[in-house]
Amino acid sequence: MWNLIAWAILGLLAGAIAKAIYPGTQGGGILATILLGIVGAFIGGALYSLITTGTIAVSATAPFNFLGVVIAVLGAIIAIWLWGLVTRRAA
Repeated sequence: MWNLIAWAILGLLAGAIAKAIYPGTQGGGILATILLGIVGAFIGGALYSLITTGTIAVSATAPFNFLGVVIAVLGAIIAIWLWGLVTRRAA
């Protein structure tokens, strides 16, 4: 249970930072921010794993430290960009 709370906090933090960094306006409230942040943490973790080991490994046991937050923010920026592509195309 604490792991899920930690992921929600990391997702909120990463999503909020990514929305502040990403240019333009993004819709969605706090729930969308958390979800994009959590998705971003998984994307960032998978890309980090690919770069460091050469294989993609998605795991919910990433460390909750500065590097983990930076990776999650970068992943959340990618998630926001991808979400923008999907929603623009649908509109």
